[in-house]
Amino acid sequence: MLDNISQYRILLASNSPRRRELLGGLGLSYEVVSLPEIDESYPASLQGAEIPAYIATQKAKAYQDWMTADTLLITADTIVWLEGKVYGKPADAQEARQMLKELSGKTHTVITGMAITAHNKQKTFAVESYVTFAPLDDAEIDYYVDHYRPYDKAGAYGIQEWIGYIGVTALEGSYFNVMGLPVQRLYQELKQW
Repeated sequence: MLDNISQYRILLASNSPRRRELLGGLGLSYEVVSLPEIDESYPASLQGAEIPAYIATQKAKAYQDWMTADTLLITADTIVWLEGKVYGKPADAQEARQMLKELSGKTHTVITGMAITAHNKQKTFAVESYVTFAPLDDAEIDYYVDHYRPYDKAGAYGIQEWIGYIGVTALEGSYFNVMGLPVQRLYQELKQW
C-alpha cells in the first residue's frame, strides 16, 4: 500500500504519542522529529478550521532545514472549537477544569489541520468531527484532571481516556481525528500524492 510514496523518507513532526501510534497504524515506515518551542500563534482574523490548518503549515516551515528532495513531512495541529472560541492545550489544572466545564453538556467541534510537505509541493487540509458531552459534574471533572493531567490535549481531554468513556454521548465524524490524527483522510491524501 502507498507504493506511490515509497521513494520518500517520511517524517512525522510531532511530540504526540497518539499521533505516532495512529500514523504507525497505516503501516508506514517513518521517523519522528521534534523541535522545541515551535510558535503556534495565529492571526486573530482566522476562524475555525483555518486556525489548525495555518498552524500545521507554520510547523512545516519550522522544519524547512530538515527537508531534502526525498523528504515527506507530516505536520498537524488540533483544536476544539465551541461557539466561536478556540480551546487549545490548557496551561494548568485550573484552565483544564474551566475548559471541561464549558464543554459539559454541549456539542463541540474537534478540528485537526494537517500539512503534507515535500521539497516542491504542499497539501494542507482540515478535518472536523463533532463531539457531544453529557453534563459533567465538578467531581467528575476534578477526578479526570487529577488522574489524567490532560495538559497536552486540545480542549483538556482525550476521548480515548476515562472522560471519553463516561462523558461522550455522541460522535459524528472521525474518532481518530478527535484523538489528533485523521488517519483515513491522511491515507487518502497520501494515495493521491
